[in-house]
Amino acid sequence: QVQLVESGGGLVQAGGSLRLSCTASGRTASGRTLSTDVMGWFRQVPGKEREFVAGINRSGTSTYYGDSVKGRFTISRDNAKNTVYLQMNSVKPEDPAVYYCAASTYLFSGNYYQESWRYPYWGQGTQVTVSS
Repeated sequence: QVQLVESGGGLVQAGGSLRLSCTASGRTASGRTLSTDVMGWFRQVPGKEREFVAGINRSGTSTYYGDSVKGRFTISRDNAKNTVYLQMNSVKPEDPAVYYCAASTYLFSGNYYQESWRYPYWGQGTQVTVSS
């Protein structure tokens, strides 16, 4: 059974920083571990569609970002710890949301990272709140 567990959410002041973590455990039905798969972060606010935030490839050498977070957020991963991170800097009042970690066993590139339906595995989400 695959599990993605996010942590690190909470209250942050506008302009401040926060780091989210997502640790993967378990194996897929084919027996693969998620530490070697595509990982991504999405966020969602009530009444809106889930928004792509960032994605990272298997080796960590390619990263992708949503336009609203480019230059402020950084995604990284530590495969030895089965963990992906989202470093959030220069947080803005429009960043509050529930942030979800996602994983896929399929390799894809470019715009595919932004399509939430391509990720079959999801965490429960962690709330990020911004104070002005």
